[in-house]
Amino acid sequence: MYRYRRNELGWKKILVLIILILFVAISVYFIYEMYIKIEENPNMQNNQDGTTSRLSTTVKQVEENNKTVADMVENATKSVVGISKIKNIGSAIFTEDSQELGIGTGVIVSEDGHILTNWHVAGDKYSNCYVTLQSGKTYNGRVAWADTDLDLAIVKINTKTLDYITLGDSDEIRVGEAVYAIGNPIGFEFQRTVTAGIVSAKDRTIKIEEEDKVSYMEDLIQTDATINPGNSGGPLIDIHGNMIGLTTVKVTTAEGIGFAIPINIVKPIIDSYKETGNFEEAYIGIFAYDKEVIPYLNSNVEFDSGIYVAQISLDGPCYNSGLKVGDIITKIDNIEINKMSELRKYIYTKKKNDEVVLEVLRNNRKIEIPIKLGSK
Repeated sequence: MYRYRRNELGWKKILVLIILILFVAISVYFIYEMYIKIEENPNMQNNQDGTTSRLSTTVKQVEENNKTVADMVENATKSVVGISKIKNIGSAIFTEDSQELGIGTGVIVSEDGHILTNWHVAGDKYSNCYVTLQSGKTYNGRVAWADTDLDLAIVKINTKTLDYITLGDSDEIRVGEAVYAIGNPIGFEFQRTVTAGIVSAKDRTIKIEEEDKVSYMEDLIQTDATINPGNSGGPLIDIHGNMIGLTTVKVTTAEGIGFAIPINIVKPIIDSYKETGNFEEAYIGIFAYDKEVIPYLNSNVEFDSGIYVAQISLDGPCYNSGLKVGDIITKIDNIEINKMSELRKYIYTKKKNDEVVLEVLRNNRKIEIPIKLGSK
């Protein structure tokens, strides 16, 4: 009996050993088929389910996508310029007396030399600045248009046939989509630095406190793409290379939070300069806040839609129109508005002496107020 069980155990060990040898042999065969032959022919299919083909296709797609992104970014950087208020700055970050230079970024939006940037980079309307192209050539620039509330400016240089950026649609962007910021952080020695990130949020409102003055910037695009001071005025582009925003400010008390002005706000102005070489800015003479800002200003005011009239200019067309501070503007020419940027964008499509009709909510009563637009 003992000898029989011993022989039985011996046969079992031999059987297990044979199975292990077969398993190793089959594994080696499949490894050879899947990996060695892939090197000989990356496009071959080893299995009926197409496993090898999918592996090689995925790697190929990643390589092609990376190349496409690199080509897109390289093309977009051609339209990015440096802007300074000081001439002949060379590559230094500081002047001889250690004063920091006013260096920023701009982006070419027309082939005949219109450049979009921040107001705090270029300065007031009719002021001068210096624009350095990718080629290294520097031009005298003149501020053709500026808006301090939006922190936007358009600079004109006298040249032709420039590479200019394609404008995207900032109304269609989605939280989570990939974006790239291009600019000149710190100084020109780091010019056209590209940083990547995502759209972190839309329609952001931030409070800005400077020299005992408090203001608010509304409807901003928030991104985690790295934005440093010299990036101001540079483009925020999508995966297709279209500009969806203009970088403007960075929250210095937090990491990974930067902001850009949606491009759709300024599109009517850019289009006007492209088509006519000029822009006649119509003027309505009010400042209103979105409902998201009101809690900062007056916690007793509540409304579901529209914008809150906070200021009426004494020299503006609304001053004697019957419009009052505290009114809620819900429509203009029967078009619903919920953001000050929407009102601005509509007014930018109008001309001096055009008439618009505001629909206003006052004490739960709807009022229509006609306004004849002036000039700024």
